[in-house]
Amino acid sequence: MSAKIINISLLSIIIPNRLIGQRIDVAIAQMLPNYSRAKITHWIRSGDALIHHKTFKPKEKVLGGEVVVLSIKIEKTNAWLAQDIAIDVVYEDAAIIVVNKPVGLVTHPGASNWTGTLANALLHYDSSLANLDRAGIVHRLDKNTSGLMVVARSEYAQKYLTEQLQTHSISREYSAIVYAHMISGGIVEEPIGRDPKDRIRQAVVEDGKDALTHYRVIERFAHHTHVKAILETGRTHQIRVHLSFIGHPLIADPMYGGKIRFPKKADEQLKNALKNFNRQALHAKKLTLTHPTSAELMSFKAPLPQDMQDLLQVLAKFDAN
Repeated sequence: MSAKIINISLLSIIIPNRLIGQRIDVAIAQMLPNYSRAKITHWIRSGDALIHHKTFKPKEKVLGGEVVVLSIKIEKTNAWLAQDIAIDVVYEDAAIIVVNKPVGLVTHPGASNWTGTLANALLHYDSSLANLDRAGIVHRLDKNTSGLMVVARSEYAQKYLTEQLQTHSISREYSAIVYAHMISGGIVEEPIGRDPKDRIRQAVVEDGKDALTHYRVIERFAHHTHVKAILETGRTHQIRVHLSFIGHPLIADPMYGGKIRFPKKADEQLKNALKNFNRQALHAKKLTLTHPTSAELMSFKAPLPQDMQDLLQVLAKFDAN
């Protein structure tokens, strides 16, 4: 969907001599930290950045003293509908919103879900998010994964947080309940990419993108384990793929978990708990980031949702019998 121009303002800057010899797009990006280099490059190529009323190329070198005039277009970057959907806001200020996403809520609209998503809810909660790419959403959680997400309220905050994700300085900690008794924690460092046999799935593949997951045991049961997983990279379905790869798929994961596994001598309560758990047992429980404007290190926690608490109680009760 094309962007709708809401307002245009002119901004003039003079490139100082200290930046002589640099690429001009890099120099402008240094002087305008609120905007990404990609956006500045787009402005240059589209003719929205001029030097002496003339266009120029991003790779040109700074001579010093150039007066650059930029046409800053404030755009509504999507046509997503704002909807009055309740969201659990854990924290908010002028720069960020931290939400605890419930199970069943899709992160943002797509081919089969144009409404009823977290993005629709956020646009109702704060209409100014319509001016940001993806309504300020910085990262996503799968529909049936619950937990913490951070949303930016300005272009600068979105750029800053995205850079933190890219440099792995945002820490994301998850709780998962997996099949089989795990002896100890460890690291899975295996590349992830499209499954060559099923384009919907991800898989450990030789030519995939680097992916690193740390996991630690929280609580062991006879036939299952409650684990903590910490992402160092953020590949699609990373925890689900990696834990399945090492033989510990998440309980009730329809894509990577396979059929329900009942322990020998499982009682009816345990069988029912496993049969009726209808989403992958995964929750984003802790999020640590550096605040975009204050530079303060901030950490947020979301309690384990009730369905996972109930399942853990049934697993513990089965072990006690």
